[in-house]
Amino acid sequence: MAAEPANLSLKLRAEDEEDLSVISACLQDSLVLVGDLAYFPEEKRFMLVANRFLWERGKPRPAVAHERALAGVVFGGVEAVTYRGFQKGDRERLLCLLAARYEVDAGKAAIILEFSAGAIVRLEVTRIDCRVKDLGEPWPALWRPAHDIGETI
Repeated sequence: MAAEPANLSLKLRAEDEEDLSVISACLQDSLVLVGDLAYFPEEKRFMLVANRFLWERGKPRPAVAHERALAGVVFGGVEAVTYRGFQKGDRERLLCLLAARYEVDAGKAAIILEFSAGAIVRLEVTRIDCRVKDLGEPWPALWRPAHDIGETI
């Protein structure tokens, strides 16, 4: 039996839409506290900490049904941030990230972070610049996220 690699931590960078779609897939079903969303306008940076489901692990290991890990996510080149579907002051509210996508509307580029229950964070950006890095060791997850096939965002 082959030994598993010692370090399976995720470390990704996105500079185009294709890269961002990979990051979106890795972050799907991440749990994010509203209090862990932060915008630093002077640095043109938006950050969040995600409790992400480790989809890339594929079939669960025998000793662990599923796993989650904390990940730091940083977006650069952020000119403005708007929030919809939740109150920024509700710091203990838990959001479930469904997707991150890039769009251009009326000449303005944005990265849209879509959460369940219609919550959205819109990052007005000058370019796609995203970095994701796992923080610490993964831990066992009690359940695997599931979605109804007919579910719409």
